[in-house]
Amino acid sequence: MRKSLLYVVTAAFFALSVFIIGGMGKLNAEASAQSEIAMELSTGKVLIEGNADARLPMASTTKILTALIIIEDCNLDEEITVPEVAVGAEGSSIYLKKDERIDIRDLLYGLMLRSGNDSAAALAIHHSGSIEKFAEAMNDRARKIGTENSNFKNPSGLPDNEHYTTARDLCKIACYAMNNPTFKQIVSTINYKGKYRSFVNKNKMLRMCEGANGVKTGYTLKAGRCLVSSAERNGMDIVCVVLNCRDMYERSCAIFDSCFDNYKLLKLDENKVFMCNIIPCKLEKSEQIVVKTKKEIRYEVKPVAMPTKIRKGDEVAELEIYGENDLLFSRKLYSI
Repeated sequence: MRKSLLYVVTAAFFALSVFIIGGMGKLNAEASAQSEIAMELSTGKVLIEGNADARLPMASTTKILTALIIIEDCNLDEEITVPEVAVGAEGSSIYLKKDERIDIRDLLYGLMLRSGNDSAAALAIHHSGSIEKFAEAMNDRARKIGTENSNFKNPSGLPDNEHYTTARDLCKIACYAMNNPTFKQIVSTINYKGKYRSFVNKNKMLRMCEGANGVKTGYTLKAGRCLVSSAERNGMDIVCVVLNCRDMYERSCAIFDSCFDNYKLLKLDENKVFMCNIIPCKLEKSEQIVVKTKKEIRYEVKPVAMPTKIRKGDEVAELEIYGENDLLFSRKLYSI
């Protein structure tokens, strides 16, 4: 009898333990990143965020900014000679050799597909003459993009107490970069065959998440696992950042699924005609806004004070778009 009772109690305790551990696993999976954010690419609309302004190391996701600067400032077909200082760089490498000839394009693919720290050093020195000068260029470019809590000390993301960003800043940089066709082509490539080198992309996101088209992985002991990723579904592009996230791929996929399920892109064509009383009018330019999929969208055209005689291009009304009772968009309308 005692053995039976002991068995029942033990089994119940085990079942309860499994339930608790399972519940904890689910909870942790939902908040496994130390910092995270997702933005819609064209509007910069934040769709989800958690601790997004914490200053953290970002490992090799740093290379997003490095690649962007090189793409914007350099001739990708130019051939360079690999400097000795770039050879044998700490961490991940594409195994460059001193005085090796290689073009900028192959170095960029080696940077983004294989995360070559030696490639980062070679590109930085080609661009600015030294790692230190390139770091200055990185900080200047980041500020122009709109970052507020970032500081860059090297082009690769190797640990440095003064090298940090936030999920929000990094997402701004990635959104800006993904609007560059050359950058987008590089980070969405799975297999690359160049003039001097060939690479296979180590970013598993491209193979495991619907619509994934970039961008960069990162890992150091200090930063943990970091991932900046992007995906496109039904005409909407989303960029996601997770920092210090042990299950970075799974968490990023879950964020994408949630965002694409709950949001959609509403496109407002500048040629769409609205009526202000009896006056036809339209927006000055085409616009896009992000709306929740399950909210009813309501348009309101509100007349403004108008001259007695209406001419083409006169401001005649204000267009307001609501998601239920929330104002989502407000723009002037002009007579046509």
